[in-house]
Amino acid sequence: MRKTIFLGLVLAVGVVGLAGFGRSWHHRHDPARMAEFVTERVDDALDDVEATPEQRDRVHAIKDRMLARGKDLHATRAEDRAAFLAAWRSDAPDAAALHALVDQRADAMRAFAHEAVDAGLEVHGALSPEQRATLAEKLERRMHR
Repeated sequence: MRKTIFLGLVLAVGVVGLAGFGRSWHHRHDPARMAEFVTERVDDALDDVEATPEQRDRVHAIKDRMLARGKDLHATRAEDRAAFLAAWRSDAPDAAALHALVDQRADAMRAFAHEAVDAGLEVHGALSPEQRATLAEKLERRMHR
């Protein structure tokens, strides 16, 4: 049970993680390319479990929702960086404002992580026990590489 929930979470969190970190840090973020990559991974997993069209639609809707949320969260990075740079250049940076900005970002990431868990649970609920077992085996193989 824990492995299947974990696999669902990996699918959902994978979307999140790949949306932000799928490419190396020195390249520009390309949401379309990231979405294509994540979609290929999700489709591969759905092919492995011989998902029905209804399951595919449901999982893709979850993936699309999480990609959109990840993109929204990523979009605020430029504002955050500008605020930190402005504070650095200031003769008297406002420590309370900087800590508040960090707290705000941490809260947003925490909320996003909770959404990812919920998305993983949705994926878990969309698949049969046999399908979840197949994905759990695939995950175990990847984890032991």
